[in-house]
Amino acid sequence: MESKGNYLKSPDLLPVTHGKRVISPFGFSVIWVGMAIVLAAFAIGGGGIIHLPLPYVILATLIGSVAIGIFMTLIGDIGVEHGISFPVYMRAPFGTIGTHFPSVMRAFTAACWFGINSYFGSTAINGILNLLFGFDNWILCFIIFVTLQLINTSLGIKSIERFADLAAPIIILISCWMYITLADNATAQGKDIWSWVESPVTGVAGFTAFMVVVMANMGFWATLAADMPSLSRFFKAPKNERNWFKRNKTQLMGSLIIMPITNTFMVAIGAICYMAVSTADPITALQSSANGIVLGVLLLMIVLAQWSTNTSANVIPAATVFSNVGGPKVPFWVGVIITGIIGTIVQPWSLFDILNSVLLIIGGILTAIVGILFADYYLIRKRRINVHALYELDGQFKYFKGFNFAGLIAWAIGGGVANMFPTYSSLIGFFLGAAVYYVLAKYWWFVKYPQKEINNPSDELYLGITAGNDWEIDKKVYQEPEPNLESETLNPPVGQEQ
Repeated sequence: MESKGNYLKSPDLLPVTHGKRVISPFGFSVIWVGMAIVLAAFAIGGGGIIHLPLPYVILATLIGSVAIGIFMTLIGDIGVEHGISFPVYMRAPFGTIGTHFPSVMRAFTAACWFGINSYFGSTAINGILNLLFGFDNWILCFIIFVTLQLINTSLGIKSIERFADLAAPIIILISCWMYITLADNATAQGKDIWSWVESPVTGVAGFTAFMVVVMANMGFWATLAADMPSLSRFFKAPKNERNWFKRNKTQLMGSLIIMPITNTFMVAIGAICYMAVSTADPITALQSSANGIVLGVLLLMIVLAQWSTNTSANVIPAATVFSNVGGPKVPFWVGVIITGIIGTIVQPWSLFDILNSVLLIIGGILTAIVGILFADYYLIRKRRINVHALYELDGQFKYFKGFNFAGLIAWAIGGGVANMFPTYSSLIGFFLGAAVYYVLAKYWWFVKYPQKEINNPSDELYLGITAGNDWEIDKKVYQEPEPNLESETLNPPVGQEQ
């Protein structure tokens, strides 16, 4: 019998039914603009322009963005098909307890991004105070800014989040202004923005520099590639639609068109920023290009935008994972504090300067998870999943004391080998993780721990909206450890409280 405290049935982790999916293709495109307008992307452009001219930086960014966009769309089908999130599906390839390890990695990455964005915000605050009062102590500004964001999130204050709708347009306007101003600045120094390179390389070295930019862009978005089901479960999709492209049309426009264009724009500005002021730090660039009230307003917009996007994109996801892993002893507000501590101790002011190298490492580790998800979902289960069992403490996904060692071993090998070859880390991580998991799971682990949807690949029982099914989980305690799915109602009423 399951315990009364079945954390697997946390309300925010239950499947989203068809009637509650509200995000349209246009809506997701708008969301992507907001997500992809990230000042940290400047670092990729600043690093790339050292060895490559701007056209090659742009081409490498487009290739990397489209490649990771494909990964996002493939994995996002999990959310579209079954309405379940990333941490829930991860119980299949990693186990009900094993899922915490990759989930914590995802949360750690989000906490690092929180720190980097807070660094931008704090230096902007410092710039405003310096402009008004001659004050200059960005470390104190960082501590105060981080504290305010954590309190905001812990108390559930929503007023500042209303600024989220304005954050992306504001950063777009600031970015356009920076592009024009910095391009003029670089031209005035005698630099042709389309051909200038600080230390040009050719041949093998040139190809390596090109691939580093490709992999850095893939690493930049690798977290979302794994976590996409958490968002895609809210996408509108037609029931009984077996055509993969029609079912995922909401994803395709956003992840394969809007994101690559927006991300490339930000990376290009970072490259021009480096040409103009010898750094890709956007705050330094602003302070070098504006003054007076214009500078003050621009810096204030940076602060508000970082606050808004940080709360929803980094603090909440990371805190949710930490709280879920810790169970009842770690309430959400404690998860928020853990996020803040991690985001501070990683010294984000130093991370920005080495961000491209860090992204190569992150890319290999996270795309190995993406590869494992791909192999488990498409190659082994054929998109069918025993969703009800994902919420059982003693169901088929308990495996050996809550661990699926096929997934954990594949992740260790895929992520480890990928980082031996950082120039190709994201590609190696994905394909090696997928291959190792497929072999271990199919020929070893699932022989020991049979899976219902593999042994009986029934569309009616184990496909989601493709077969017209909505998965709704009984939040009461199960009286039997493994209920008979064949006797359950396959099409419960839509509209039950999530």
